[in-house]
Amino acid sequence: MNAQYIGIVRSKWFLAVSGVILGIVIVLGIRFATYHVDSIHYHANFAVYLNGTQEEFKGPQYYTEAEMCTLDTAIQPSQRAHMHDNINNVVHVEDHAVTWGHFFTNLGWTISSTFIATPDGTIYKKNEIADIRILLNGQDYTNFGDIQNKVINDNDRLLVSFGDETTATLTKQYDSVPSTAAKYDAASDPASCSSNHETTIQDRFNHMF
Repeated sequence: MNAQYIGIVRSKWFLAVSGVILGIVIVLGIRFATYHVDSIHYHANFAVYLNGTQEEFKGPQYYTEAEMCTLDTAIQPSQRAHMHDNINNVVHVEDHAVTWGHFFTNLGWTISSTFIATPDGTIYKKNEIADIRILLNGQDYTNFGDIQNKVINDNDRLLVSFGDETTATLTKQYDSVPSTAAKYDAASDPASCSSNHETTIQDRFNHMF
């Protein structure tokens, strides 16, 4: 095997290895340049009535403010669905596949198909007289599964009503649920947990590999 042949083989190997390295660098460079933190933030409206009285959700324990949000990679349960600024009818959703059960659990409530439990331990149980009625986006969802397992969708309008209510009363209660979610979708929200984390150089490097 002469020196010229060896030189040709080495040149081919050098070109092949260089091509592979260049390809890897290009791919990593694209991943670095195009990466951004996945930001989810949309809204829904809701209301809860107990024996004809609308729950007002008074108290700071029901509201998540910006200083309570973290920059952790793992989003906290309270950050996934919550309320802000003492506005008691707007749900802020900031993660994938968040259910109404997640949201009410974050508030300290349990709302199932058979009972409603409040943070102070009061239980409203379905019985022969009082029922738990669920209206979602204008449709009666009462007998279509547990609302706890229903994913919150953008612009949802939910009514939860416990009591012996007529159809007319339920309609009035549902009409009291505002339709402001789209307005919040379009507005800048400085209290958003997801909006607090901008894409950093470290984020980009971590995504490269």
